[in-house]
Amino acid sequence: MKILIVALLLLVVASLFSGLYFMYRDKSGTRRTVNALTLRIALSVFTFLLIMAGFYFGWLPGK
Repeated sequence: MKILIVALLLLVVASLFSGLYFMYRDKSGTRRTVNALTLRIALSVFTFLLIMAGFYFGWLPGK
């Protein structure tokens, strides 16, 4: 479970940097920046919900 969360967080960071790259490189007005940032938000929400479910179902130990 912890490995999955770390992998999702790495995907969030990768999506953030791809959005930054597309923002600087795309001058033609494509939607690649918007798509990358939308993916980042979706991954962040999914990661948060997965962490909440992990604590609720006991997959992740609490302190």
